Amino acid sequence: MNLETLFSPFSFKGLTLPNRLVMAPMTRSKSPGGVPNGDVAAYYARRAANQIGLIISEGTGVDRPASLNDPDIPRFHGQGELAGWKGVIDAVHAKGGRMAPQLWHVGAVRSRRQDWAPSGPYDSPSGISSPGHRFGEPMSDAEVADAIAAFGRAAGEAARLGFDAVELHGAHGYLIDQFFWGGTNERDDLFGGPSIGERARFAAEILKSVRAAVGPDYPVIIRLSQWKQQDFAVKLAHTPAEMEAWLQPLAEAGADIFHCSQRRFWEPEFEGSDLNFAGWAKKLTGRPTITVGSVGLTGEFIAAYGGEASKPASLDELIRRLEREEFDLVAVGRAVLQDPEWAAKVREGRTHELMDFERSAMATLY
Repeated sequence: MNLETLFSPFSFKGLTLPNRLVMAPMTRSKSPGGVPNGDVAAYYARRAANQIGLIISEGTGVDRPASLNDPDIPRFHGQGELAGWKGVIDAVHAKGGRMAPQLWHVGAVRSRRQDWAPSGPYDSPSGISSPGHRFGEPMSDAEVADAIAAFGRAAGEAARLGFDAVELHGAHGYLIDQFFWGGTNERDDLFGGPSIGERARFAAEILKSVRAAVGPDYPVIIRLSQWKQQDFAVKLAHTPAEMEAWLQPLAEAGADIFHCSQRRFWEPEFEGSDLNFAGWAKKLTGRPTITVGSVGLTGEFIAAYGGEASKPASLDELIRRLEREEFDLVAVGRAVLQDPEWAAKVREGRTHELMDFERSAMATLY
């Protein structure tokens, strides 16, 4: 493999990275009571010490009563929680790393635990968890406004604590994505409508709130997906024109980098072109993009939840696309979760030491 491009520096706005590798956000549920502790700090610091250019944290909840569906997923509000995150970023910086928290609201997604429920009602655009499935009541205007403000406050705290960037979770069928998706957004106000551009206004207003909190030069990333956990085959944009109508308002509202989630990064997004999602996002907006989806492994992550193991896979196709500047950064998930030294092993040519991914790695914080 020609690793020169993969390990070349990247710089955009206030974000300067030593290479193109990103640790993808992966829910761990290892922060007791929502407070990240020393074990969480050490987990991320190990990756920072082993040549990951940018770490994106697991999703962390904004200040809404039902922003999370598990009590041990970290929160990004509250004195104790923010003190915990200060310990995390200080540990990462001590190892020379760079990090962004991923700000999250799960929306109309039920609790992962039967013995626990959130402290308030679920938020969703229209009281729908997936097409045809009612789930509570639609958010009121005041609740929409408060959610927008909550993302802005959390981003401001990220900048204050010293994080190098911030990411918004706008993918995979969670709250922001539920506003994008016509199947879960039936609103007839400013935040709904028949077109993807109209349904993108909630995310655009969040981006404006974030930008106002962090200033013009602080890097803001948004993670997006076509697929949903509720429907792997659904698409928000069926054509490049629809994708441009979706993404351009987000760029104008303050998104600096698009993190484009696919289950398999090599799959083309539209017929007639082999560009993937990240490739089209970059072409249509001119903004840097992150690709993600089964990087470095033979199997994709949905199957991993069913117990399927994955073996190390070639990075040649990934590097070929990176060399032609289809995208700018590469997010790696399960391979880095399994092995904190994955990036260092790749860089040093120790490919014989790369590990299979086993589902048991999801249960540990190593």
